Amino acid sequence: MKTNTLTAEETVAPALKSATRPANRVGTKSRRGFAAMSPETQRRIASEGGKASHASGRGHRFSADEARDAGRKGGLVSRRGKSAQVK
Repeated sequence: MKTNTLTAEETVAPALKSATRPANRVGTKSRRGFAAMSPETQRRIASEGGKASHASGRGHRFSADEARDAGRKGGLVSRRGKSAQVK
């Protein structure tokens, strides 16, 4: 008895098929798992993971001060080069 399950390719809307990346490229290993999925599918799954993380209480949200410090450090590194040390 055969079940009516669809593969990942069969569930993708026809309009999205042209936007997906090829599963295999010449000269490289075949892409499997997350890398073989369309960017939209990757984004949806990653979003679900982030939501689950926050729902379980393990997620992190930057405060305004933390975000300001991170932006400042990134700006310092980009101006001085990647080898610059940031305090």
